[in-house]
Amino acid sequence: MPELIDLVRDELSAPVDPRAAAMARAIAAQYPGSARAVLFYGSCLRESELDGLMLDFYLIVSDYGDAYPRRWMAVANRMIPPNVYPFQHDGLIAKYAVLSEADFDRLNGVETRNVSVWARFAQPSRLVWAVDDTARDRAIAAVSRAAPTLLAAAGAIPGEAPLDWWRRAFTLTYSVELRAERTSRAQSVVDADPERYERFSPASIAAVPAAARGGGWARRRWEGKLLSVARLAKASLTYAGGIDYLAWKINRHAGTRIEIKPWQRRWPLVAALTLVPRLMKSGAIR
Repeated sequence: MPELIDLVRDELSAPVDPRAAAMARAIAAQYPGSARAVLFYGSCLRESELDGLMLDFYLIVSDYGDAYPRRWMAVANRMIPPNVYPFQHDGLIAKYAVLSEADFDRLNGVETRNVSVWARFAQPSRLVWAVDDTARDRAIAAVSRAAPTLLAAAGAIPGEAPLDWWRRAFTLTYSVELRAERTSRAQSVVDADPERYERFSPASIAAVPAAARGGGWARRRWEGKLLSVARLAKASLTYAGGIDYLAWKINRHAGTRIEIKPWQRRWPLVAALTLVPRLMKSGAIR
């Protein structure tokens, strides 16, 4: 796996927009003594103009108990990781998810059926802040687990081209979570930068654990949808304005015109639990 770790290290160290790097530092500054690393990921990596977009970060902390002054926040993060929070800095808006170093490593690996972390970090990301070299190396090692896990979960098909394996794998992961994006979005993940996936293919495929290849997608879908609803419900308690973000994201990706009513802002948990089934029935999210 050394070759894959080198590829991941090089990709994670690639430069980003200085404003994204400044935002990452500002996020870490909110967690003195517990912040270990901040990763920047998502579609904004490919954008040259960040104004009006919502940037996506993961904040890696040493331990949830160290990160939060209130115990219930640590318990919520431990039980249904990650906690997600909105953030603004220097005119940009973002959201960041919080994971411990242990959970970040575990959720990038084949030992979990939960796709949300390894499916994201099998894609390009940037390590924009780390407290020290040890934290940097641990983040790199965790991210290096993601691509082999993704490909292992999809399973190999004899004769399938590597890029088609990646495309099929991402399509499977998109089917697990509640998604407002069109079904073609999973394909575009690879097609936006096929050279990157070609470059990563030999080392990622070589690192796929033979005992963990393929299967279990019906159970992943059932568990993934339930987990997505549980996270939305939790976000109504931990994420100020979470119901508005949900509407914004669905409107952006599904072309809908959802408007959040005052009562839904007052009771976001009830709003989320009633809105999601309606959106699934209409096909706005899947």
